Amino acid sequence: MRRLPIYFLIDVSESMVGEPIAQVEKGLETIIQDLRTDPRAQETVYISIVVFAGKAKTIMPLQEINNFYPPKFPIGSGTSLTAGLRHLSDELDANIVRTTQDTKGDWKPIIFLLTDGVPTDDTSSAITRWKHKWQRSSNLVAVTLGNNSDTALLSQLSENIISVEDSQPGAFKAFFDWVTASIKVSSTAIEDKGTDFELAPIRDKGMSPIDLAKAVAEERAVDDNYIVLTGKCMNVGRPYLIKYKRQDRISDLAGMNINTGGYHLVGGFPITEEYFDLSDGLGTGQQVNTNMLSGTPSCPCCANPYSFALCQCGGLHCMDNSGSAQCPWCNNIGHYNASGGGLSVERSQG
Repeated sequence: MRRLPIYFLIDVSESMVGEPIAQVEKGLETIIQDLRTDPRAQETVYISIVVFAGKAKTIMPLQEINNFYPPKFPIGSGTSLTAGLRHLSDELDANIVRTTQDTKGDWKPIIFLLTDGVPTDDTSSAITRWKHKWQRSSNLVAVTLGNNSDTALLSQLSENIISVEDSQPGAFKAFFDWVTASIKVSSTAIEDKGTDFELAPIRDKGMSPIDLAKAVAEERAVDDNYIVLTGKCMNVGRPYLIKYKRQDRISDLAGMNINTGGYHLVGGFPITEEYFDLSDGLGTGQQVNTNMLSGTPSCPCCANPYSFALCQCGGLHCMDNSGSAQCPWCNNIGHYNASGGGLSVERSQG
C-alpha cells in the first residue's frame, strides 16, 4: 500500500506559548481521533510532527495513525524558519519512498506549516534549497495564525496560504476540522482519481485564503507583535516566560499620529529546560523598557508575588516580599528595591 505522508511543521517560538500551543495540541488530537474512523485514511495516512524555534527537531517520527499519539509541544526562543525547512527536508530525504521503475513509492507528502509570526533569521538560502529539492515533490500549505505572519515570504514556499483568525471564537476548531477534511479528501483522491492532493472547501468565517498580490514582505530581527521575557524561579530553578502582546493605539499628539498602545500582559508560563535546547542561544541584543509593558504576573512556577526582579547580571527572576533573593542565573545574593522609573530588560526573539 502506497503511503500518503502528512507532515506538520509547527512554529513553537515564544509567541506561541499559552493558548496558541494548547489549541494546536488539542487540534492534532482531534485530527487523529477523526482519521482513525476513516477506513481509507487508516490504510494510507502516515503522520509526522516537526517543530522549530531557534532550532528544529522531530517530536513525532512518521508513522501510521493507529500508532500515533499526539505529543506535548516544547517552546523555544526565536523563529528560525531556516532551521525548520532544513530539518524537514532532511526528514523527507530519509523517510519518503521514491517511485522507481520497479516500485511505486509514496504519494507526494502534504505539509502543513503553522506559524504565528515572522522569521527571525535570513531564510533565503533555506528557501532556495527547498525550491530545488522539495517544492515540486511535495504539497505545502502555509497557515498563518493571526495577522502577524510574513505572507510575502510564505508565498515563496506555496500558493496555498491560509489565514486563521486566532482571536475569533471557534476558529482553531474550524481550522483543524478543515485540515482533517483535506486529509480525507486527499486520501480518497489518490484511490479514486489518481491525484495526490486536494484541499477541502473553506466555509468558516474564521479562515480565509491569503491574497498573494497584497502580501507585504517583513524584515525584522525580532517579532515585534510580541515581547517575551525569560525568567527563572528562585525557588525551583525552573525557567518561565512572561508574554506581552502589542496593542496599537494611535493618538494625535501635536498634529502627529503617535502609537501609544504599548504591550499588554498575556500571562506567565512555566517551561522546561527543553526551551534552551530549541533556542539558538544567540540572544537578540535588544532591550525593552518596562514603561512599555503593562502588567506583571506572579511567578508561574512557585507563586511568588513578584516575577520581575532584575539582577545586576541581567537575569530576570522571581522573589518574595523579603527584599532579598539569590539570583538563579548567577547565584549572587542581592537586595532589591522598587524602581521609580523604567528598567531596560533584554527581550527574547519571540
